[in-house]
Amino acid sequence: MRTVRHLVAIAAALAAGLASDLAAAPAWADLKLCNRMSYVVDAAIAVDADGATATRGWFRLDPAQCRTVLQGDMPAGRLLLHARTPAFYGAPPAQAGTDRLCVSSGDFTIAAARDCRAGQTPAPFTEIKPSPGEDGSLVAYLAEDSEYDDEQARRAGIQRVLVMGGYDAAPIDGVDGPKTQGALAAFLKAQGLPPEAANAPDFFAVMMKAVQAPSARGLTWCNDTPYKIMAAVGIDDGRTVATRGWYSVEAGSCLHPDIPGQPRQIYSFAEAVDGSGRTVTVGSKPLNWGGPRALCTRERKFEIAEHGDCAARGLASTGFAATDIAPGGGKTLRFALPR
Repeated sequence: MRTVRHLVAIAAALAAGLASDLAAAPAWADLKLCNRMSYVVDAAIAVDADGATATRGWFRLDPAQCRTVLQGDMPAGRLLLHARTPAFYGAPPAQAGTDRLCVSSGDFTIAAARDCRAGQTPAPFTEIKPSPGEDGSLVAYLAEDSEYDDEQARRAGIQRVLVMGGYDAAPIDGVDGPKTQGALAAFLKAQGLPPEAANAPDFFAVMMKAVQAPSARGLTWCNDTPYKIMAAVGIDDGRTVATRGWYSVEAGSCLHPDIPGQPRQIYSFAEAVDGSGRTVTVGSKPLNWGGPRALCTRERKFEIAEHGDCAARGLASTGFAATDIAPGGGKTLRFALPR
């Protein structure tokens, strides 16, 4: 945190030209971020003060977790936030933002965050207006439309990962009940964990690791190639077919897409991409795994429920493969290089 404080002070001093001006500027109390979403979140913060903009990330926040991300003794200015979720969630809530500032893939501190250099990419940041907390700090909440409180956010986050692991904890609503308790008990038993493990500080890390391993429940994608794989799932609930993507499956890892309830049919499509995000070709053919069922997708993250005339709506028509999964059972699709 001291690095951020010093970074902001230096950037602002360069813009203002006089360190004495900074000393006379109003100062913030400590800034704390609190996650009231049903997703684990990686957050980046930005300070725009005296014409200089600095960014720092990433701060991982589990549902219902708070973290201090900035400390006091720095000049007042605009505070901005960018939040992302781990790739295994697929298509989480999108963030809009009026400022596009530079971030990096790993932990980063960027002093001049409006002009991206090699290894940095622009991301949307939203201005935040923190409110005073009980401990004297300023607090900003990350929230969904569901407006969970802390207890509900943690429970909904657990429900979401359980569903991704093939356990029937739907709906994801943050409400405790027999289904959620039964699904959680089954997960803990399968992982050889005691009941109190669900209250441990690292429980979401434990769950996320388990979700990215082959499972006897639900659909599992396993990437046996040296490339990143981007995958999409189609879910037929008997009334409509909804497609969702893209899920990023790293080389040598597995991932479970979130499939709530007991759908009538599940479809899958996946393709290998290179470091620039372009489809990998093998012998002039794209390296992908699909089938004959044409469903709509788009280039960026998506969730689509209508699949008539994809092209006329600016969407791609993609061939998905049907995947047979018995009720309560599981299916693992392994993606490998052709022989």
